[in-house]
Parts: sequence; structure tokens; C-alpha cells
Amino acid sequence: MKILQIPKQDLKRLGYVFLRKVGIFIGFIFILFFDGTYFTENYVNSQVPINMLALFSFLWMYKRAFPRVRKLMLIAVIIGLLGEYFFSVYLNMYTYRLGNVPWYVPLGHAALYGRVFIFSKDVLARKYHKEIEQLFSYIIIAFATVYLAFFADVFGFVMTFFVFLLLHKRPKDKLYFYTMYIVVALLEIGGTAFGCWYWPAFAFNVFDFLPSNNPPSGISLFYFLLDISCFLIYFLIYNKTWSRFKSVKTKN
Repeated sequence: MKILQIPKQDLKRLGYVFLRKVGIFIGFIFILFFDGTYFTENYVNSQVPINMLALFSFLWMYKRAFPRVRKLMLIAVIIGLLGEYFFSVYLNMYTYRLGNVPWYVPLGHAALYGRVFIFSKDVLARKYHKEIEQLFSYIIIAFATVYLAFFADVFGFVMTFFVFLLLHKRPKDKLYFYTMYIVVALLEIGGTAFGCWYWPAFAFNVFDFLPSNNPPSGISLFYFLLDISCFLIYFLIYNKTWSRFKSVKTKN
């Protein structure tokens, strides 16, 4: 495995960079417990303070981000909010505990988008991107296969297949989306285990030929839509700046 060929010192630094850039979302999994069914049924409905925590966390990450990432994060909040209402409320693709869309979800989408983007552009991560991509791809394949074999998660397996298919056409985005896939999978496992949201027994609660686990494995496929939408809107808003950048890059 290529990851084992990385010098130990660089491997430790890579682990530190990953935890520093993305690790906060692993910690957020445990915060989801306080919006879960057990805590809210036995103690108090704490969704409002969690929403406030998500807002402060988003503002902290926004302040520390580069200008371009800041703009993309703001766009991601808007698209994430619209997407959540479309997929959850309108299409019933999944359902939140209170039947609403908690604030922390679109804010979390944007924050996750920004942090994973920063990690994928890190100098050390880019240096060893092939090694990281191979490791992450093995983890993803194993994860989706286990879900298919033991939980009949056909829907998740199909989405995972399309993740690899799309990345075959966009190899430069592999590090970003493999990282996103793994972090989203962890968040989904935590969120559904605590009862913050749940997925129906088959895709969209309509297509019974696509059985789904709660959660399905390949949900990060929809982050392609978020990514493409963010960059499309960014391009439309900052068309002159983007054109100037491409012109300078062509001359160089």
C-alpha cells in the first residue's frame, strides 16, 4: 500500500493536518447526541443551543478561511439550505427528528465544505495525494461493500459507484471527495444512531428496487451537486476575476 511508503515523520504530520483541518467534525458527531431522541425525550430539546453552537463555529471557521473559501462557504450555506428543503421536506429522501431542517445542517454543510477544501489544498496533502487517495478509496470500497453485504444497502452502493465514476472524469478532485465521503459517512452514522434524522427503507421512500440502509453509504454523491453548484455560482458572480486569472495563467 502506497501510504506505508510515506516517511514516518511526514505521515505523522499528515495525520496532524487532517485532524486540524477536518477533525472538528469528528468531535461534532458526539454533539449530535444532544439533538438525538434519547437526550431530548429524557431531558430537554436542545436543538436551539446546538444551532447557536453551529453558528458560532461557522463564524469562527469563516474568519480563519481564505477570501475565496469564505465566498464559497457563503454560497454553500444558501445552496445547502435550499437543497435540504428540496431533498428532505419536498422529496422525503430523509427526515429530521422534528420534521424541520435544523440550522446546524446547512451551516455544517458549508463549514465541512470549507474545511475539506482547505485540507485538499494543503501542501503536504497535495504532495502525497496519490497515497492518501489510494488509502481512502480502499476504505470507501470496503465500507460500501460491507453495507451492501450485511445491510442490503443497494441505494448506497449505487451512489458509491457513481462517486467513483464521476471522479474518474475528475481525477483532480479525488482527494477532496474521498475525504468528504469518509467524513460524511461518519456524521451520517452518528446522526442516525442518535436519532437526529433517519432514512427510509428504500430510496426516496419510492424506489423499492433500491433498498437503503439507515444511513446509505454513498450519500456524499450529493456533495458533488453542492460542489458543482458552488463553483458555478462563484464563476457567474466573479466572472471578471476568474477570466483575469485564466488569462494570467495562460500567459505564464
